[in-house]
Amino acid sequence: MTLDKSLVSNAAATLLIAAGMLLPGTVGALVLSTGLFALSGAITNWLAIHMLFERVPGLYGSGVIPMRFEEFKSGIRELIMEQFFDRVDIDSFLGGDGGGDGNASQRVAAEIQGSLDSLDLDLAFERLLDVILASSFGGMLGMLGGRDALAGLREPFAEEMRTYLASQFSPEQLQAKVEAMLSGGAAQGSIREKLEVIIDNRLNEMTPDIVKQVVQKMIRSHLGWLVVWGAVFGGVIGAVVSLLSRF
Repeated sequence: MTLDKSLVSNAAATLLIAAGMLLPGTVGALVLSTGLFALSGAITNWLAIHMLFERVPGLYGSGVIPMRFEEFKSGIRELIMEQFFDRVDIDSFLGGDGGGDGNASQRVAAEIQGSLDSLDLDLAFERLLDVILASSFGGMLGMLGGRDALAGLREPFAEEMRTYLASQFSPEQLQAKVEAMLSGGAAQGSIREKLEVIIDNRLNEMTPDIVKQVVQKMIRSHLGWLVVWGAVFGGVIGAVVSLLSRF
């Protein structure tokens, strides 16, 4: 887990600092510099990961994922709407089925479910990457491969989001809402608008905290190694600086 990696990295760096303060002469100075730079690198990368999800007073750009939540949700909505209305021919449901019968509502609900199951979440993932790379963390991530460093999150992200969306659009709830809508005998243009309202109402229950919880666990776990490498690179830089200062 990220927390464990952070603790190990910070503990190792702190031990180096303590050892450097106890050791005499050049060796002590070398160890102390290595520990200080390692702790600085680990804390900096840990703070950058933390700032993706949480607002930190006085630090511009922190909490970027919750702040850009509406943009992210809008992308999910566009994907669902495009996928659903590409799949569904409303005329076929209303033309021969009597409009408001249970069979039509069941089939419309099933099509919404089918749209969610076949939803291409790559675009949503790319938007998430855009948010991350545009944040204060983007520069650090760029040194470790940029977008490629997060490629391993693509499948876990799709699975987590698909699971969440499936819980929001359960067949029973959808069928009841669609059946109530169709029973009103509205025009087909109005039917489309009401279907959009049904989908919007479910998506409106998606809050910034929900998205943060969906994304946070896997990102923290995946990016935990950045804390470790921050300590390693920082320690190496500290050792080099200490050695060069002796010449």
